[in-house]
Amino acid sequence: MEIKQASFIKSAPSIDDCPIDNRLEVCFAGRSNVGKSSLINSLTNRKKLAKTSNTPGKTRELNYYLINDDFYLVDLPGYGFAKVSKSEKRIWGEHMQAYLLRRDSLQMVFVIIDARHEPSQLDEEFIFWLAENGIQFSCVLSKADKLSKNQMQSSVARFKRMLKTMNIEVPVVVTSAETKDGIQELTDLVGDFVTI
Repeated sequence: MEIKQASFIKSAPSIDDCPIDNRLEVCFAGRSNVGKSSLINSLTNRKKLAKTSNTPGKTRELNYYLINDDFYLVDLPGYGFAKVSKSEKRIWGEHMQAYLLRRDSLQMVFVIIDARHEPSQLDEEFIFWLAENGIQFSCVLSKADKLSKNQMQSSVARFKRMLKTMNIEVPVVVTSAETKDGIQELTDLVGDFVTI
């Protein structure tokens, strides 16, 4: 698949505010500051489509991007780190859970993990929750350019071992928004789930 067009459509605070035009969609999920926005910009070849920030928790709503006038790519609020109240985190959690469980047009969740670090407990819990609820997902290891080839191989092996202990088998894509490594592979995987 080739991404030729990409535009920001809207920010949706909850599932009730999501577009109702029945286009298929995929979403990017992950911890705050894991590089979701940079990955979206690299994927769409648009430097400032998704706003990047050094402040964790900047994305607080579901951000909808229309791709090729055909499907939506949705950037979910990051989990963890965000400096907000517990009640706000709880509300975010409820909205995200409702979206992931009830959004019929959602075809695939791409869980973004920073390749430089071991998956956090939040990452593991989220991955297990997706599997337990039968939600289709893939894993994307980001920021591969920050590691040497050997370090990256170790990171991938460690991550796959974690999935194996959970008895989970899903695609794992290694990417770098900076060098574009893995971006075409990720684009093609997105295309597999939104092309009818």
